[in-house]
Amino acid sequence: MAEQCQNCNELITGSFCSNCGQKKYKRIDKKYIWDEIQYTVLHTNKGLLYSIKKILQNPGKTAKEFIDGNRVNHYKPILLVFVLSGLSTFLSYKVLNIKEIMMDYFGKQKLNSDLMVDIFSSFSSYNAIMMLISLPMFAITTKIAFKKWNHNFYEHIVMNAYILSFYTLVSIILVYPFMFMFRHSAETFFSITKYSAIIVPIILIWFFKGFYHDKPLKTIALRVLLSLMLTLIGFILIIIIFSLIIAVYIKFFGADALHYVKPH
Repeated sequence: MAEQCQNCNELITGSFCSNCGQKKYKRIDKKYIWDEIQYTVLHTNKGLLYSIKKILQNPGKTAKEFIDGNRVNHYKPILLVFVLSGLSTFLSYKVLNIKEIMMDYFGKQKLNSDLMVDIFSSFSSYNAIMMLISLPMFAITTKIAFKKWNHNFYEHIVMNAYILSFYTLVSIILVYPFMFMFRHSAETFFSITKYSAIIVPIILIWFFKGFYHDKPLKTIALRVLLSLMLTLIGFILIIIIFSLIIAVYIKFFGADALHYVKPH
């Protein structure tokens, strides 16, 4: 039965207004509230859990499906990076107690542990934001490395969102349990962190082979190597720029300005 839209006065013949998209009027009752709860909780979780499952099965294929237009059941990839990096930060501090481990490690290295912990804590506190900021830089490197394979810069941002999501999931599922087991040994803890970086090239090759399934594995491996080299160059440039900023700061304010003074 047709009825008038309460928002724009258009005649509604279906479940939604064809003009403004508002849902057909329904009195708020027990069923209405239950339907809203189901939609809010189950619909969102379905998208999140579905995307996580698909990414773990084949991250490259999942990214290709999303870019090619199969998106209705997928959680938005950039939002997924934000959610997973936030979860990673929570586990690092609340489960692994990484702040205490850093204090122990940097103290044994005879470094200013308070200063180093503050630096790492600042980066970790904004881990989700740092991940999002890094996406364009990673997208530039993969865009250059895979430039002849017909995907634009923004599609490479989505690809790298899936790569970061997959890497975070692998870290949470495989790396974090070992870190938890050896959390009382700072040296072993950081060794696990260091050696876990070895999986990055493997993840990239697997991802791009799943995305470009018709391309030779050797060609993909060479392009992944190029993207890693470009990323390394990018980080070196960032370190150089950061070092120059520190040098200028010291020149104008003196080296003592960099010393961390612990409040009493």
